[in-house]
Amino acid sequence: MELTTIIILVLKVSIVLTVFGLALHATIDDALYLFRRPSELFRSIMSMNVIMVLFATSLASSFGLHPAVRIALVTLALSPVPPILPKKVLKAGVHASYTIGLLTAAALLAIIIVPLTVKLLAIAFGRDYFVSPAVVAKLVLISVLLPMAVGIAIQHISPVFAERIAGPVSRVATILLLVGVLPILLTAWPAIVSLVGNGTILAIAAFCLMGLLTGHLLGGPEPDHRIVLAHCTASRHPGVALAIAHANFPQEKLAFAAVLLYMLVNTVITTLYLTWRRRHQSGFTGAIKT
Repeated sequence: MELTTIIILVLKVSIVLTVFGLALHATIDDALYLFRRPSELFRSIMSMNVIMVLFATSLASSFGLHPAVRIALVTLALSPVPPILPKKVLKAGVHASYTIGLLTAAALLAIIIVPLTVKLLAIAFGRDYFVSPAVVAKLVLISVLLPMAVGIAIQHISPVFAERIAGPVSRVATILLLVGVLPILLTAWPAIVSLVGNGTILAIAAFCLMGLLTGHLLGGPEPDHRIVLAHCTASRHPGVALAIAHANFPQEKLAFAAVLLYMLVNTVITTLYLTWRRRHQSGFTGAIKT
């Protein structure tokens, strides 16, 4: 087995364990949270799947970006929430039900929304774009829905056992993520650097900032929900983005590097956003107590 194959396998296991560890604290009511609140679900879809797609296509067509960067921006906008997101968001102190509900809803609806949106873009631009619903379904089923279902089932059957293993599972997932990501970044670094220039960093930063702003505004009156939707709108599933890119632009070999560059920029910007929101909420809470 090649080293690259082993690294990718490690990353996949890390993602599965991350969602599984999160689900060990969840219930079926958490997973169905947004489906029982149609107005919140509608705002979430508008934020992640409508506004961001329009912004990304406008951004990609308006500037002289590298083709790989344009492809990455549009395919990322089409992709659902990344499975590694909820753990980061939960550390900010937000409501678990909304986070888990959004992850579940985004994964399920992606099977329909992603292929449909790709088809609409193909019609709008007169191109032959395509992504198989089966490909999207396989990705979200393995990385989100199955580990989520197993974790919730264990929590329902044996809450004590679920709480006992949740911590170790999450720690193993984090270690595997680091073990998998670092070699990929080192290997792909020359390709990533080759994409820098012609406004690439600014365009990716604008995409992330637009996602944070859109999600924050459409997250509703609850501050915690704003944090979750902002983060989910700015952060996307790299696996789905690369699957769309490979199906429609197999000749663009730098698409993988462009997605990695986005992940680096996104990590910096969303971390700054979370830090700001934590300080803002801490200050607000302190003022109330005073």
